Amino acid sequence: MIPASPLLAFRPKRPGLSKLLHRCVVSLSAASAFVLVCASTAFADQFPLVTPQSKIAIVYDAAECKLDSISANLLADDIQRVSGYRPVVSPDLSTVKGDAIIIGSINSKQVSALKQPAMVPALKGKWESYAFRLLNHPTPNINKALVIAGSDYRGTAYGVFEISARIGVTPWYWWADATPTVKKELYVDINNEVSAEPSIKFRGIFINDEDWGLQPWAAKTFEPETKDIGPKTYAKVFELLLRLKANLIWPAMHPSTKPFYHYPDNIKVAKDYQIVIGSSHAEPMLRNNVGEWNEKTMGAFNYLTNKDKVYDYWESRVKESKGVDAIYTVGMRGVHDSGIEGVKTPKEAVPLLQRIFDDQRALFKKYINPDATKVPQAFTAYKEVLDVYDAGLKVPDDVTLIWPDDNYGYIQRLNNEQENKRSGGSGVYYHVSYWGRPHDYIWLSSTSPGLIREEMSRAYEMNARNVWVVNVGDIKPAEYDIQYFLDMAYNVKPFLNTQFVKPHLKAWVADNLGAEHADEITDVMWKYYQLAFERRPEFMGWSQTEPTTPVHPTAYNHFSFGDQAQRRMDAFEALEKEVKTLQASIPTQKKDCFFQTVYYPVVCASEMSKKFLYTDKALLYGKQGRISAAYYDTLARGAYNTIAAETDFYNKQMSNGKWRNMMSMGPRSLPVYAPPGANHPIAKRTDVIGVSTEGGAVDSLAHNYSLSLPGFDGIDGQSHFMDVFLTRAENVHFSLKTSVPWIKSSVTAGDLDPSALKSQQRIWITVDQAKLQPGLNSGVITLQAGAIKYTINVSANNAGAPKGFTGFVAADGYVSMNAKHFQDVGNDALHYWSSVAGLGATDQSVEALPLNAKTRLTDDGSAVIKNPSLSYRFYTRSAAPAAINIVTLPTFALNSNYGVRYGVSIDGGPVSTLNFKTFGRSEEWKQAVLSNSITRTIKLPQLGAGVHTLKIFMIDPGVILDRIVVNLGGADAYYGLLPESKMIK
Repeated sequence: MIPASPLLAFRPKRPGLSKLLHRCVVSLSAASAFVLVCASTAFADQFPLVTPQSKIAIVYDAAECKLDSISANLLADDIQRVSGYRPVVSPDLSTVKGDAIIIGSINSKQVSALKQPAMVPALKGKWESYAFRLLNHPTPNINKALVIAGSDYRGTAYGVFEISARIGVTPWYWWADATPTVKKELYVDINNEVSAEPSIKFRGIFINDEDWGLQPWAAKTFEPETKDIGPKTYAKVFELLLRLKANLIWPAMHPSTKPFYHYPDNIKVAKDYQIVIGSSHAEPMLRNNVGEWNEKTMGAFNYLTNKDKVYDYWESRVKESKGVDAIYTVGMRGVHDSGIEGVKTPKEAVPLLQRIFDDQRALFKKYINPDATKVPQAFTAYKEVLDVYDAGLKVPDDVTLIWPDDNYGYIQRLNNEQENKRSGGSGVYYHVSYWGRPHDYIWLSSTSPGLIREEMSRAYEMNARNVWVVNVGDIKPAEYDIQYFLDMAYNVKPFLNTQFVKPHLKAWVADNLGAEHADEITDVMWKYYQLAFERRPEFMGWSQTEPTTPVHPTAYNHFSFGDQAQRRMDAFEALEKEVKTLQASIPTQKKDCFFQTVYYPVVCASEMSKKFLYTDKALLYGKQGRISAAYYDTLARGAYNTIAAETDFYNKQMSNGKWRNMMSMGPRSLPVYAPPGANHPIAKRTDVIGVSTEGGAVDSLAHNYSLSLPGFDGIDGQSHFMDVFLTRAENVHFSLKTSVPWIKSSVTAGDLDPSALKSQQRIWITVDQAKLQPGLNSGVITLQAGAIKYTINVSANNAGAPKGFTGFVAADGYVSMNAKHFQDVGNDALHYWSSVAGLGATDQSVEALPLNAKTRLTDDGSAVIKNPSLSYRFYTRSAAPAAINIVTLPTFALNSNYGVRYGVSIDGGPVSTLNFKTFGRSEEWKQAVLSNSITRTIKLPQLGAGVHTLKIFMIDPGVILDRIVVNLGGADAYYGLLPESKMIK
């Protein structure tokens, strides 16, 4: 993969995103030469802002754009937030004495008056760049000055907000109540430096599905005078974008919100903040069809049957938007995220869209610029539009092609060689929030930062560098994912190193919540994202939408693999305990920020998992006759009530009610959010106690008291469980004995009573390997409660792997291997498998690289054996039929020239080519995005006993392997990640 970034080597002990992301700068030398350096604060000057001896003033040029004044005053506010002192802000340099910050573009009067010739060539012609320069006595009245010059207006603002970040005011000071640490004396570390141009030209967010959060909050709490998302709200949004060094908005557009152009002040605020206005894939020509197209008065939104009305509708907006800094979406879809009307097939849509392109561009020529190629335009190949594009649609060369993900974080297509030659370039429309099939995830933000890094670094490396837009829902609670995405868009270079994901998270935590607990909070959030990658909270009901289906029992196994469901609950329970402990330690001024960015998502995701997994246990245990089933129903309801209580706190008490009406615990009222169902029935049993062994076996209701545990396979640390439980409300004492010394039990006796979960007890059985006889060993466990006696058969085989073997050892009828734990890798100079940190259910996947590699597959498949390969060795004690399950991330082919294929061979046999391409919104694709995985299987009628070698060969670049499970006929049904088999190194 890409070698370790030099940025990491300079990471300070107290991380901060400003330091982490902006260390590579250009230094202005005394000789006015420009040298690329990695600046460390150790070499920076400390420029005083507030000291007992001096107080800073801020100067801007009133003749420049309003953003200079806005930035200057916001910086003054930030200095006051940290120091308690608000600097004087003046448009007149001659009135300022002492120390000053002077801001403006390189063309401004204030900066020009300083006569700093080095700054002009450093910034001239650059896009959104800024420079810092420290000056002594630049005017008779000024002692020291920090000059913040921009190549353009946004560049100036980015420089100003970089100073805010360096003094401890994060972009989330308002949106997430990230209160800065107060300092009596305030300095800022400064080098004479010039920022690089942003990695992506246009970078921004799409506010979407705002019906349950941002819109009711704005209408009822923040902007009641408008009763909507209006200019006051957008001013806060635009400030956030500038602090995140972004520049583009796709405004909210649902029926709950009036169109952006409905409020003239929205346009004014966007101009004041220099934010570029765009519109979504479904809103051509800056029109909001949902709110602005009235079918009753205007007719069908159909360019074949109602062209004049549609054309007039577009023309009026183009006329109105002249002079607005905008990117026009071109083309046409249905009124709201639906296919274009009037055609039946993608091929039929092609000539119609070609006409539409011509007519739209004629409007640009008439009203905006005689040269339509100078008007920023974008075409998003979203959903069915991609099929139209593939049917032969010719998008004008200067129009930016925006490639969408599949709504679940996997980009569907990127440029091929021909598309890379287009002058308009390309971009990406990405989601960290989504409403639609197979299921929404608009409640909690749970998209893995590792997945964002992987997909967006692909986009960058495949030259999608003109526009990046991320669907953020209501902004809250997607704070971190938004920052992560936009930080990548602004400076992608450090993110090309796969090791950068966790340091970035830690730096963000330190910036917003303080460095003292940054390590612990980072670990909590990391595990939260990992658990969500296996199954998002909103998907725990195993229900779907469009059409909406009822909730179902989960696919987690409650009886095997050490109780897979309980392991998930235990993992979440540990995170809950950790955040509640941390909450007590977080400083008072940071508790609100901690609650909304860490506590609420972690606790609510945990409780959502428990709501469904407790319901599973109530159902399953009720069938076994356990009286504990009733208590699990109670626990499920308790989990629901906890979510309700935490949401109530979020809305009413957190931040003194600032975010009232922002958080909904049930957007769209889908079944997954509903309270759990009624109490589950409990089967009637004769005896007062019952026993269930791992695997789900339970003594029958007909007094069959002989059971068996799964066999032990000579693996150190292997354990199996059995449960003893009450079937009616009595107090019972039980004892347990083993027939042979090698059987070890976690208890030898116990007491059951009907209260809570004391009506059952889990007993863990292990084996003392040193006491086993050679070969197969048998013994029994006798569990007795009064006159009731149970016999549990135990078998163990101490025939381990051959001496000198390295690899995995089969146990319990399967071998589970994480892709990252290969024994051998065969790469060549141009093609290779590479580990990708922070990605996948295993936290480190393996990817076929480089992305521009040629597909390594001949028509007859003969060349695959020569391709780069990964080798996995495993040992099986006995012969058995086998199913080899290869699990990859459900990525798409990089572009139209590639597939998603790899080769598999067992023990040097023929190579099978596996292809995990999915089609449309098929059921397979739905299950793939719900689980973040897709599996391909090779079945073998018989796999002999002994040592085996599985090889996986590279065919297409971009394929990402996550894990392998060899099912030898003993593995029960499971969901997600199995515990990895023992590996002998």
